[in-house]
Amino acid sequence: MRICVTGAAGFIGAALSERLLKKGHEIVGIDNLNDYYSPELKKARLKRLEEAVIPGLTRDPVLDPGSGGGVTWRFQKIDLSDRSSMEKFFGENQFDIVVNLAAQAGVRHSVTHPHDYINSNLVGFLNVLEGCRRSSVKHLVYASTSSVYGTSKNYPFSESNPADTPISLYAATKRSNELMAHAYQHLYSFKTTGVRFFTVYGPWGRPDMALYRFTQNIFEEKPIDVYNQGYMVRNFTYIDDVVEGLVRLIQKPAENFRVLNLGNPQSTPLMDYITEIEKNIGKKAILNLLPMQPGDVAQNPADTHRMAEETGFVPQTSIQTGIKNFVDWYRDYSLSPRA
Repeated sequence: MRICVTGAAGFIGAALSERLLKKGHEIVGIDNLNDYYSPELKKARLKRLEEAVIPGLTRDPVLDPGSGGGVTWRFQKIDLSDRSSMEKFFGENQFDIVVNLAAQAGVRHSVTHPHDYINSNLVGFLNVLEGCRRSSVKHLVYASTSSVYGTSKNYPFSESNPADTPISLYAATKRSNELMAHAYQHLYSFKTTGVRFFTVYGPWGRPDMALYRFTQNIFEEKPIDVYNQGYMVRNFTYIDDVVEGLVRLIQKPAENFRVLNLGNPQSTPLMDYITEIEKNIGKKAILNLLPMQPGDVAQNPADTHRMAEETGFVPQTSIQTGIKNFVDWYRDYSLSPRA
């Protein structure tokens, strides 16, 4: 299949593109490479994808003369909120499937930079929907978040729970994406699948996420900020499990509007997570215990029954395996000398 992956230089986007390329699909990736976090990490993901993981990739003969044709992978720098660029992009390309992973992420950042979320997550998503409509895309898979459940105490979080009281602008924009997708599927009859991610982590992860920040500060013997005095519980979901779930959903579109949880069913106290990082680094963390951050929630337990019913898959990677893999990657990426 010919698949567009937006946010292809991002954490999940790069990992998904790798898997899809290995399965023989033709992938066109787009990303704006913004500076919300280091563009160098995003470029390193792309470089790894092109040069290390799949060295035999063929590329677009227009962009890469002498490649011999047979497009397998192509990357374009495009901002989803740029309407004219997106219209041109979809006008020049036909896709079987679009996977929209590009978004302004982060609950805490949304408190201080609200306009970033409107431009990327609402305007950008509308441009994706319009591109899918105009170019007759068969199936749109898009990222949502467990944050849409807000302060619900109806545990574990099930897709049948109300998701009408988000407590951060980030969550509100992702819930809006689900409603926008519902309207477009009803009006224009292309299939949509929203995926509510639960605390994704692993190698090549974002520097603004807890695992990266904790690991970096423990190595550097600096304090780590631990919110809600450490009384937090998360369903940490390893990146390889997330990619496996996405691949299965891509291959099996639903006839009706669909939103699914994609999370590890095992809940882990944050302090146990920190202890596991300490074990792998060989140093104790210096804890800076703080109150709850605005827009955050104390726990996000995932109900994974629908995912299991739809795909036969439920994430199972343990935090012991996942954290070890991350710390090993961090040592190699951040601590090893570079040429």
